Amino acid sequence: MSKVIVIGGGAAGCMAAIAAAEAGHQVRLLEKNEKLGKKIYITGKGRCNLTNDCDIDTLLANVVQNRKFLYSAFYAYDNRQVMDFFVQHGTKVKTERGNRVFPVSDHASDVIRALREALLAAGVQIVLHTRVKKLLVEDGAVCGICLSDGTKLDGDAVIVATGGLSYPSTGSTGDGYRFASETGHRVTDCSPSLVPFETQEPYVKQMQGLALKNVQATIRNGKKILFQDFGELLFTHFGVSGPLMLSASSIVNKEIGKAPLSLTIDLKPALTEEQLERRILRDFEEGANRQFANCLKKLFPSGMIPVMVELCGISGERKVNTVTREERHRLLALTKAFPVTLTGLRDYAEAIITKGGVDVRQIDPSTMESKLVKGLYFAGEVLDVDALTGGFNLQIAWSTGHLAGSVIS
Repeated sequence: MSKVIVIGGGAAGCMAAIAAAEAGHQVRLLEKNEKLGKKIYITGKGRCNLTNDCDIDTLLANVVQNRKFLYSAFYAYDNRQVMDFFVQHGTKVKTERGNRVFPVSDHASDVIRALREALLAAGVQIVLHTRVKKLLVEDGAVCGICLSDGTKLDGDAVIVATGGLSYPSTGSTGDGYRFASETGHRVTDCSPSLVPFETQEPYVKQMQGLALKNVQATIRNGKKILFQDFGELLFTHFGVSGPLMLSASSIVNKEIGKAPLSLTIDLKPALTEEQLERRILRDFEEGANRQFANCLKKLFPSGMIPVMVELCGISGERKVNTVTREERHRLLALTKAFPVTLTGLRDYAEAIITKGGVDVRQIDPSTMESKLVKGLYFAGEVLDVDALTGGFNLQIAWSTGHLAGSVIS
């Protein structure tokens, strides 16, 4: 039996502690907050999208950074096992659009309750309100930790599952990066990810609160396409958000800091230009004597019409039968490529995850153990791995945490 110390009571830390205890070890789970899983409480808008009900290939395809590193972790503890775990611990789950998995109750608190019950059943000692100051290493092996009050705790193995920098109010303040650096590990450049964009145009703010469904977004740096996908987009008082834009932030993260990027939104991606032109002509013919702005109600949400009128350069009060072919084509072009300039990302306070972290080249992917310090493991967001929205990042946490906890000898 080994003495195992797990630092961090989030998804990865809880799962690591459970796995280590079930493997027969004496486990202490240290959490600096007043309760476990503070970040879990706010994921999925408080509902907790705990994984994705897809095959392994799709899980891996949705990993953006260091996909191959996660092969062993995903195959050792996959999404089916995660769903089974929560069902076995009294939290029934359901699958929604995009194969996103949620508790049937729609309460993230049920996920925390299941984890806490599993921790207690496995005999894990949960210690709250406890900050770790540093890791203790002797002769190339971890031997324990030192708390912020100077107390030293012995340990044969230490699992660092402290999260990243996103949502710092939940306790994600980069402690794990410091522990890694102090023990000789490289930490890659970190930045907010799965985060909204800030934009340049004043008319974006005019549409704040407006959600567009089933649109296609294309982001370019000059002529180079960096991102293109379909989904839901939301206009805000500072820029653009919504699932489509959050995913885009993960892909264009490194490019956005170098120069503004162009976003074009195809508002009618199901229609070709020819089909859209026929649709516009039909609407105009049906309302030949109506004002131009009133004839757009079938094409666009009401909150978008004043902006479309402004950008078209056609007076909203003009009779639609006076609109020229050239003006109609301007409307068509605007509909297929609504322009927005992306100037930057919002900060960590609004980021779902952190891009960057402990360099995985210094971590054994089959165990999550450091290649530099024996008995030291890293799991979850503290690692330089990240994925798109849809439950994939929590799956990374469950899988890497479980692997780290289960392999300790």
